[in-house]
Amino acid sequence: MSNKLPRQVKLFGAVSLLNDFASEMVYPLLPAFVTGVLGGGAAALGALDGAADAAAALIKLVAGRLADRPSRRGPLIVSGYFIAAAVRPIIALTGAAWQVIGLRVVDRFGKGLRTPPRDAMIADVTPAPLVGRAFGLQRGLDHVGAVIGPLVAWWMLSRNADVRTVILASFVPGVVVVLLAIWTVTDGKGRYGTVRVNPPTEPLPSLTVPYRPLPSSIIAISFFYLLRMPETLMILRAQTLGIAVALIPLLWSALHVVRSSTSFVGGALSDRIGPSRTMWIGWIAYVVLAAGMALATTPLAAWLVFLALGVVAGLTESPERALVSAATGGHRGSGFGVYHALTGVAALVGGIVLGLVFQGTNGKTAFVVSAVGALGLVILWPFWTRSHRVPPQ
Repeated sequence: MSNKLPRQVKLFGAVSLLNDFASEMVYPLLPAFVTGVLGGGAAALGALDGAADAAAALIKLVAGRLADRPSRRGPLIVSGYFIAAAVRPIIALTGAAWQVIGLRVVDRFGKGLRTPPRDAMIADVTPAPLVGRAFGLQRGLDHVGAVIGPLVAWWMLSRNADVRTVILASFVPGVVVVLLAIWTVTDGKGRYGTVRVNPPTEPLPSLTVPYRPLPSSIIAISFFYLLRMPETLMILRAQTLGIAVALIPLLWSALHVVRSSTSFVGGALSDRIGPSRTMWIGWIAYVVLAAGMALATTPLAAWLVFLALGVVAGLTESPERALVSAATGGHRGSGFGVYHALTGVAALVGGIVLGLVFQGTNGKTAFVVSAVGALGLVILWPFWTRSHRVPPQ
């Protein structure tokens, strides 16, 4: 068997890179745009993220079910990227915070539509021993795009472009994303479809048949998302420790450099020692670093811990997808839909709770709560894997 990843996997990595390039030109600017240009407040920002996450989580559940039909995956993926590319530039033309919220929800609708079928297609065309590496490549290139986008936005702003102009400019990479996505899902054949390297071992379910019992690995992963500190609160903690707001875009880009490089490592490690062990190592790293952020007292410490937190994504995102792929078999579309929906809802609920703790006490307490909760999951995971028979390592 060849150790080379399929061409389609590499193309999906390129699509993810360009899409995050376009997306991250816009996303870091939304707080300043909503509060500074449109006059919105903190409540509007909270509604922006909350409504967007909820919309993405719900649509991923539906899209995943539809993606159990391989013939539907290509159109779903292309439609998802097209919606995002078309909606993002329109944000620049808005005149009120509620309009931004509505467009952000539609943007996330596109994300929810494309993510489960894309992940299912990657899993299908990749030989089983290389699945971790395949998702490591996709996640790694996704984070590369998240490095480039904010830097391009910062460069444009430093050349006297205003926020609206930068948001409008995201249309250019967005168009390229859609064209490349069309090429990727057809794999150059001029029609939607894909070669099935890993065909399902059982018939695909009817869309009217209830989905089989939820894999225990997805439940455990959802608990981690419930306990993990949201990125917005990580940034807020860094600011309270003395990092200037003007440096946040550079800090954000640097974080994704770490995420990108460790995603390649995490994917390869997942294939080598197993996704369960690799993800567990990522959880341990999170406990240590969340505690470190709670104990940090200087800007230098905030910089170091914040950047080190990028290792967590690198060691967890690829193994998570490998576990979902192994646990769901021929129901990969539904499996990835459930995975993305549950982790999205868990992140939303956890973010609200940890945000209230942060606001009601202080950032240190919030990070301690998150670290202690994650530590409990770290302790329980080895027993969980034995009792629930997580896929072989």
